[in-house]
Amino acid sequence: MTHPALIKMLEKYDFSDSNASFDALREILQEIVLLGLYDAGFFKHAAFYGGTALRILHNLPRFSEDLDFSLLETNSEFNLKPYEETIISTLKAFGFDVSIEIKEKNNSSAIASAFVKGNTIEHLININAPKDITNKIHKDQAVKIKLEVDTNPPLDFETENVIRLTPRPFSINAFTLPSLYAGKMHAILCRAWSSRPKGRDWYDLVWYIANDVELDTKHLKERLSQSCKYLEANEINIPDELTKQNIKELLLQRIQSLDVAKAKNDVQPFIKDMREIELWSKEFFMAVVENIKIKEK
Repeated sequence: MTHPALIKMLEKYDFSDSNASFDALREILQEIVLLGLYDAGFFKHAAFYGGTALRILHNLPRFSEDLDFSLLETNSEFNLKPYEETIISTLKAFGFDVSIEIKEKNNSSAIASAFVKGNTIEHLININAPKDITNKIHKDQAVKIKLEVDTNPPLDFETENVIRLTPRPFSINAFTLPSLYAGKMHAILCRAWSSRPKGRDWYDLVWYIANDVELDTKHLKERLSQSCKYLEANEINIPDELTKQNIKELLLQRIQSLDVAKAKNDVQPFIKDMREIELWSKEFFMAVVENIKIKEK
């Protein structure tokens, strides 16, 4: 029997095909994992950020795969192991049997990661997915939720406590929208994507600009100072002070080398309405970035 809280959560999802059903399942699992982390006290030490934070907390109209977190302060000894049992038991309480694989963190990496894994068919049945959809899925297909925690994060970000009411009331410590925006801007300016641009980054940029979000330049400067593969590889200096003008100039350099067709292909599996990206071109992005706003210090 499907848990009553899941029935409420399922109301907003489309189950018209297997892809839509899988997206719904993944997102419900993500939200219950967040609840488990809250129960385990994780958010006393970390904050939620990234594309999935934007999707779950601010209704970004695209699906997102991973759960990304930043520690509130550097801790190279951080481990996800203490949270494993609570995540498993919380998912179990809502009818999901899962296992967790915690990746061994090597000394050169600042990322602590883990995978929550379960059987796709069993979980789709648990959320009442139509039988004609579950019948098309291989009996051994797994659904995976990846968790990544930055144990040596760039700091100077701002956080807020966000209340969630489903699957039951709990709260998430998360980056504010301006600090989330800084993380996305860093990804756009710094990813070394010469042949595989991440269209999701550009989709999110359009969302931030369309929603008049002000960019946290203080946190962006911290991120750029810690690492920026693209700027380093091209020997481009990071400005001493980030302004609207020099951020636009850096963006325009990235747009010039953007393969728009490949960017579209990357984002298509994560959106429902392809009309959202039909205008995409270099000229489109050049026009859009004229409207960026920065947060006054």
